[in-house]
Amino acid sequence: MMEYSINNMKPEDWEQVRAIYLEGIATGNSTFESDAPDWNKWDSAHVQEHRLVVRKGDTILAWAALSTVSTRSVYSGVAKLSIYVTTKHRGKGIGAALLKATIGSTEKAGLWTLQGGIFPENTPSLRLVKKHGFKEIGKREKIGKMKYGNLAGTWRDVILVERRSSVAGID
Repeated sequence: MMEYSINNMKPEDWEQVRAIYLEGIATGNSTFESDAPDWNKWDSAHVQEHRLVVRKGDTILAWAALSTVSTRSVYSGVAKLSIYVTTKHRGKGIGAALLKATIGSTEKAGLWTLQGGIFPENTPSLRLVKKHGFKEIGKREKIGKMKYGNLAGTWRDVILVERRSSVAGID
């Protein structure tokens, strides 16, 4: 069994986090993005809390981060989840452990809903989130067109998934 730790992402982790993000981009099934941004742009787009990484020694194996869905206070407990696992460590339970830790972190902080958008072709991600209580709540058909790689010019659907906490926001 592989030994690793899950802890908060630090700014100095960015180069490894970015490399994992680029691996996801290269699959064509993780995001509409064609490149990973610089640290400042990424940092400003993601919530400071709940940025987690899976570490084995000095190596980052996976990361998770949240972005806000709205600046309106009524949505303060709702966040969009991104989770990426390095290619070499996919299918080894690392994503599941990271997702479980992220759910625990967000529920402890009072967040009541995590959302995500996943390409239908990304079946491993869909299986992972469904195993952890996310429900498929809809499909956005031909919501965006790929701009890079073998899929450039291809319209893509996105499956909307959502997990409602059973402990936060239940009043």
